Amino acid sequence: MAQTALRTHRGGSLTASHIGTPVRLGGWIHRRRDLGGIVFLDLRDRDGLVQLSCDPAWTPAEVLARAAGLGAETVVLVEGTVERRQEPGRDPAMTSREVEVRVTALQVVGPAATPAIPVARREGEEPAAEDLRLTHRILDLRRPELQANFILRHRLLQRARRVLSDLGFLEIETPILTKPTPEGARDYLVPSRVHPGECYALPQSPQIYKQLLMVAGFDR
Repeated sequence: MAQTALRTHRGGSLTASHIGTPVRLGGWIHRRRDLGGIVFLDLRDRDGLVQLSCDPAWTPAEVLARAAGLGAETVVLVEGTVERRQEPGRDPAMTSREVEVRVTALQVVGPAATPAIPVARREGEEPAAEDLRLTHRILDLRRPELQANFILRHRLLQRARRVLSDLGFLEIETPILTKPTPEGARDYLVPSRVHPGECYALPQSPQIYKQLLMVAGFDR
């Protein structure tokens, strides 16, 4: 469910079916374009990008001035109405290319300094060096192409869980701390605070627990 106390929709999910709908959106400023008194903002959230249109015809002067000063990665809440774009967007990363939101109110929730690494990149522009991206990993994870990997992984896991559940399998979490056992590999030990001098170990395999569960009657 996309609706929360702060938003009515996710910007990246807006389509032509929402035309005429008043919306309240939240997200990050992906990029800003100033065109002769009109300000266009690309708003990014988990579902993608949507264009925000700030025009004196429908945007109050103070809101327009605020929009003109926004930097990349600033967190905002906006209110407006979904309308059809005069020309569909050409950016393949923009999921809501048919529509735009005509802004009537804008609140800056989190102003941002210039990011250490760019989240928005022009077509053909190479990403920052890998060591710099790893240093600023959280910023790097804002990039839509990386978020798409996590979303795909989530969907694959959910599909696998549904298939196995339909086949009668149960998902049971086995302990992550156990008694040290003398095996070939060295145990990773975790000292016990309650029992000084004693320690737990990370199990090298959940096999023994799964076998015990089968003895208990859980065949799958």
